[in-house]
Amino acid sequence: METSKSKNKGSFLYPIQVRRLLLTLMLSLLVIVAALPGYWRGWSWWDLPKVANIEQLTRLRKVGLTLPGWETLVQERAAIGGHDWSVQVLAQNDRQILLLLLPQVYYRNQPEVEWNDVAGAQRWRSDSYQTLSFSPAGNHSPIPARFFRAWTQRQTFAVVQWYAWPGGGHYAPARWFWRDQFAQIRRQRLPWVAVCLKIPIEPLGELEPAISLATSLAEQVQSALNDGPFAQP
Repeated sequence: METSKSKNKGSFLYPIQVRRLLLTLMLSLLVIVAALPGYWRGWSWWDLPKVANIEQLTRLRKVGLTLPGWETLVQERAAIGGHDWSVQVLAQNDRQILLLLLPQVYYRNQPEVEWNDVAGAQRWRSDSYQTLSFSPAGNHSPIPARFFRAWTQRQTFAVVQWYAWPGGGHYAPARWFWRDQFAQIRRQRLPWVAVCLKIPIEPLGELEPAISLATSLAEQVQSALNDGPFAQP
């Protein structure tokens, strides 16, 4: 026998499902309406627009980034997960950090499993996952990055990871995907760079003491990308 409790639950879920369906239909209609001008101009959905900044992004693998107050000790290209990353050792006083960058170098490249590739290459164990939000100057809104502790037999790190794009970023590749889809409606693209910062901390130490430095470094990296490879060519 169906109880009044189950009836109430069903009546509560029904409006939610209807609202979700209406929202999906509205978003689909928005995409179709926005695409009509391009359709009448004769371009195909299968013909992806090119990435305007592709040369600057390709060069990023060769030269890395310059961060204020930090000296580059090593910058080289290294294969991680079948892709060529920029691997950069930066120093300030007696502290060293590692900056890994994977820029989009082909217009069909999309963010996928970069964080798994890095974890496999570094052979680390990890825990204490949380979100680190930072707000570089000129960004439209705060950027949420993955922030966690990783360690090997030799060293422990605070790790910051996110996908950067012009004026924004997020740790989840799906956020880039939808923004790129809307950019394609305007016959544009949204270039991206996968960013991974490794900051040494005390052996199996807490993350809290590293938050300030991690935030500052993330802001500097995003600002350097905005002013460099992401700048209008």
